[in-house]
Amino acid sequence: MSVSLSVIDSAAQRPAASLHREASVPPSHPFLREADRLTRLAARSCGVSIAMVVVLEDDQAVFSAGTGFAAPAREGLVTLCAATLDTPLCAPTLPAPYAPGIRFYRGFQMIGEDGSLLGLLAVMDTLPRSLSREQEEGLQTLARLLAGQLELRQQRHALDAERQHLGTTMRQTQEDAHRLATRLSITLENISEGFYTLDDHWRFTYLSREGERLLGRPGTELLGKSIWKEFPGIINTSFAEQVGAAVAGNQQVEFEALYAPMNKWFEVRAYPYPDGVAIYFRDVSERRKAREQLMLLETSIAHLNDIVLITEAVHTGKPGLRIIFVNNAFERHTGYGRDEALDQSPRLLCGPLTQRSELDRINRAFLRGEPVQAELIMYRKDGRHFWMEVDIVPVADDAGVFFTHWVAVGRDITRRKVAESEIMHLAFYDPLTQLPNRQLLMDRLQQALAHPPQLPREGALMFIDMDNFKTLNDTLGHHKGDLLLQQVAERLTGCVRSADTVARLGGDEFVVMLENLGHDPREAGARARAVGEQILAALSEPYLLAGYRHYSTCSIGVTSFNQNHDSIGDLLKQADLAMYQAKTAGRNTLCFFDPVMQAAVSASAALQSDLRQGLREKQFLLYYQPQVGRDGRMMGAEALLRWNHPVRGMVSPADFIPVAEESGLILPLGQWVLETACRQLGAWAQRPETAALSISVNVSVRQFRHPEFVDLVMAALSDTNVSPHKLKLELTESLLADDMEITIGKMAKLKATGVTLSIDDFGMGYSSLSCLKRLPLDQLKIDQSFVADILRDPNDAAIARTIIGLAQSLGLGVVAEGVETEAQRDFLYRQGCESYQGYLFCKPLPIEALEDFMKNPGPGR
Repeated sequence: MSVSLSVIDSAAQRPAASLHREASVPPSHPFLREADRLTRLAARSCGVSIAMVVVLEDDQAVFSAGTGFAAPAREGLVTLCAATLDTPLCAPTLPAPYAPGIRFYRGFQMIGEDGSLLGLLAVMDTLPRSLSREQEEGLQTLARLLAGQLELRQQRHALDAERQHLGTTMRQTQEDAHRLATRLSITLENISEGFYTLDDHWRFTYLSREGERLLGRPGTELLGKSIWKEFPGIINTSFAEQVGAAVAGNQQVEFEALYAPMNKWFEVRAYPYPDGVAIYFRDVSERRKAREQLMLLETSIAHLNDIVLITEAVHTGKPGLRIIFVNNAFERHTGYGRDEALDQSPRLLCGPLTQRSELDRINRAFLRGEPVQAELIMYRKDGRHFWMEVDIVPVADDAGVFFTHWVAVGRDITRRKVAESEIMHLAFYDPLTQLPNRQLLMDRLQQALAHPPQLPREGALMFIDMDNFKTLNDTLGHHKGDLLLQQVAERLTGCVRSADTVARLGGDEFVVMLENLGHDPREAGARARAVGEQILAALSEPYLLAGYRHYSTCSIGVTSFNQNHDSIGDLLKQADLAMYQAKTAGRNTLCFFDPVMQAAVSASAALQSDLRQGLREKQFLLYYQPQVGRDGRMMGAEALLRWNHPVRGMVSPADFIPVAEESGLILPLGQWVLETACRQLGAWAQRPETAALSISVNVSVRQFRHPEFVDLVMAALSDTNVSPHKLKLELTESLLADDMEITIGKMAKLKATGVTLSIDDFGMGYSSLSCLKRLPLDQLKIDQSFVADILRDPNDAAIARTIIGLAQSLGLGVVAEGVETEAQRDFLYRQGCESYQGYLFCKPLPIEALEDFMKNPGPGR
């Protein structure tokens, strides 16, 4: 056992110099030995760490004996004692600058027989504490004993005649000390807690009767025995850890510990002192059991689906004004957190629609102390109300006289209360936002268009779509999305007049119909724009979605109308087109319908129809552009799709490919290109001069994502009996934007069959080195935009050089497309480029012209 302060004997380890002298007696003098013993007794009987005796010699405080402190601290402690020598009952201000570690101090004067002040007995501690009356009396007795011992020392040399009187005094002092020890023992035996002390070897030195009862062992069996040997069940427990730490740090501790052999919980307080540790303990097993049962009950109530609320009551029987408990269901249903509800009145949940008559009936039941049931309109934190069926019962005190608490258990019955009204409401209103739905909007729009034509009035129809709403639903859940839609509905309603209509068509689409904007179309348009800009501003303000702060914007399409319009469908279509134009313009903006916009949409629809007919009538052709090696010989060709429209003529791929992608027609088109290219490879395989040629086929993202794409490729190769390595599939970098693992898996399957894989227009999209090294590629294709200015733009030259070096380091081939000059070819040649494609060698040709080119190759054909 170790303590934080070393015990320094009055005859050992004294400092070389001090502000206070030491007692002018030899260390072996009986008084010093007795003083040293009594200071230890004083410290132990009071449970403090420090005791000291200071005597007066020539009106100067002199250290005589002490325990519980290190030598460097003695001077400050003596100074502290000297400061209260004349008035020991007046405690000094702690901590004192010369003894900063002291938090408790009590001094007792040593008064001689003649009433003269001989010195001071002081007890101190580094922790705040107080002394009992018995301890005060005991220390006073020790002070008298020390005074007697001191007078004995002073009188021994000159007053041998008074030896008998001194002996009597000493015997009386010893009797007093014995009586003190007896009183202390009686005090310890009569405290309600168990108490025992251990020495610095963890041996029992004292055990009270209550301690014997709690431990189930008599003191005669334990005194002098090690606690670890007698009670091995506490080894490696929290008790051993806590008490050991208290002794090591010389700090008192208080904790609860389980003694497993007895299956009992004890509350323990440990107080270290210089020679050991004093421990108070009591059995708290029943208290812990009650606490655990209360915790289980509270946990069960907390997780009920029903709302539970408990309030205090006053002696008059009226409900208390303070909520003291709410469960989790209360928080979920009301939106109020536990900290927000506690100490508040239950009227926190009341609002404008809460029935006053029902509240009065509940109050009358409270006054009679009777349970009561009611159906109330309650209000959530966000201001929304709901119906709650509540049962309230009183809880009386033990005597059954006064009601101390009221327990309310509630259930949300909103659905039951509104079920009948919802049948009619849902027919014309959106259940989420409570706005008019499509059917009611159509009715009101029909009424607006039916206004007498002799009194025409301008109106406006706004189609509103929330930007990036799907992202909110996907990331935070539909609950947050619904909260957003509800707040959007509220804000839209706040932006228009009561005579206007705000409707929700579904999803995140809203329609605002503004009526009676005047007779002047320009003025009406200006008013519609002002309302639209107000809506843009309102919907861009932050939203609080159940504690989450969210920002959103919208896109608005506007079309004007008057009584000259015949078709509601046309109006909605125009507003929808204008909204998509706003989306295209960058979102968070407003666009009016433009007939040119309608023309563009119609043209796109017509082109899509022509595409379908072109597929049926086989209007599509494949052109081939040769790819040559470093020696200038043709190694293969890239298949390029062309559309020979019977009316439009040759349609550029830039015009029809986007429409094919959007409509999904790229799938049959891509399959036709793949099959046609494989048939051409099969034809070339029959001739020795073309058997080694390969064909590159461009694959769109949508085509590659098709679940059966790999099987379709393999079927085309099998049907034409073509070697897979002669087919080169050129993939775009946009494939790498998402679903990377699926992409790699499909590429690996194709690679395993022998198909050659190339990244088209490398450097223009989503490629990264981390992605590139994982892809089972064979070739990179340098985009023609880099090749075009390769001799003029150092950046393009550096990019081309880097791509070639990267491909070489990864063991991949390189094709440069768009090569139009010898200088470009020479530059790429010097950098190590293997293959070239461009007008320098040959432009794209139909298969017949390509066959002629292969027989008579020439530059730029």
